[in-house]
Amino acid sequence: MDEPQLQPSASRLNIALGRVVAQTALLAGVFGLFVGLALFGEISVAAAAISFLLVVAGIAVLPSSTTTVTQTVQLSGQTADDDRQSVFAFADALADPCLVLDRRSVVLHANAAAAAQFPSLGRGNPITFSLRNPDLVRAVYQVMRNGVLATVEIHETLPSETWEKVVVSPLRRPGHDWLADEDRQMVVTFQSLTELKRVDALRTDFIANASHELRTPLASLLGFIDTLLGPAAKDTAAREKFLSIMRGQAERMSKLIDDLLSLSRIEMHQHVRPTGTIDLAGLLREVREGLMMQARAADVEIRMTLFEGPTTTTGDRGQLYEVFENLLENAVKYGATGKYVEIELAPSERSGFAHMVTVIDHGPGVAAEHVPRLTERFYRIDADASRKKKGTGLGLAIVKHIVNRHRGQLSIRSRLGEGMRVDVFLP
Repeated sequence: MDEPQLQPSASRLNIALGRVVAQTALLAGVFGLFVGLALFGEISVAAAAISFLLVVAGIAVLPSSTTTVTQTVQLSGQTADDDRQSVFAFADALADPCLVLDRRSVVLHANAAAAAQFPSLGRGNPITFSLRNPDLVRAVYQVMRNGVLATVEIHETLPSETWEKVVVSPLRRPGHDWLADEDRQMVVTFQSLTELKRVDALRTDFIANASHELRTPLASLLGFIDTLLGPAAKDTAAREKFLSIMRGQAERMSKLIDDLLSLSRIEMHQHVRPTGTIDLAGLLREVREGLMMQARAADVEIRMTLFEGPTTTTGDRGQLYEVFENLLENAVKYGATGKYVEIELAPSERSGFAHMVTVIDHGPGVAAEHVPRLTERFYRIDADASRKKKGTGLGLAIVKHIVNRHRGQLSIRSRLGEGMRVDVFLP
């Protein structure tokens, strides 16, 4: 009956003896110290003996350091995993796209911005499965070989023109040789340069194009002002005539500047896809109603055909209104000799698109060689006729950029004497 009670006591005694034996070298030194103090009369023999016994008792009852060492070994793997999660959390905190790659360039983590910008990117797959830009691939492999940070600028033209500054950096851990570390990682960050590039290009284009297009009306205004200040100063009829012409030139300059600013805003955000929901049928009815007075003045009928079915798409309502208003207004102005224009909304038969909006006029049309250039800025087939109709040469350029922003396609077909057909395909 007493054996179970004696076993724990015997076990504790063995542990205490083991601790004393383990510290034999330390105890021998302490014993020698107390013997020396007793021999030189610093303390009595009894005090030395009691002090030594207290040291032995203290060592016997103190806990072993084995437990601490064991716990440290157990936490080493957990610490590595915590470090990895910390890196992922840091990547998630960044507003710019960020990827974490392993030593084989496999994607370990992609933050929310990277997942949105590169939807085909898959975790667990090499980065080259989704991002095949040669400069980016070269930078990743360069860092894998030498462990030195690499910076590259990549330029993409599809689905829209974008520029990105990409930094590929080795993620170094203290006390580890990065190239020899089997668990080495790389961080890839993307910084958009698109708006900066567009601002530079737009500034250059604006100065070149605006100065060219504004020169003629400004010269006319200066000439009329000089005439009014000189020979026609007291000629009431001439003054009214010249002031009317000057007003027309000022309106032309105002329209030109408005179109340039509109085009600049569209190009600035062309790489950002709209997120609104638009009812195309309702939008086209509004466009038609807004141009009815102009059509009656030109003696042109606007015929509209809408299909019975879902007509919603994702887009920017204001910009799409501008697209169809521009196309229908052009049809009314330049196709008036045909007496009617048509606008039709139908399901698209082209792969990847859900809707097709078609605007057709039955006017004189244009020669085939002009069609590819109609969406260029300030391109006019007949500059004088365009100016008389208050055209700026920017309408179809604006249409093209808005359609591109909506990830759509624009198709223009025309022949002399057969009018013009413009198709807008939208997802």
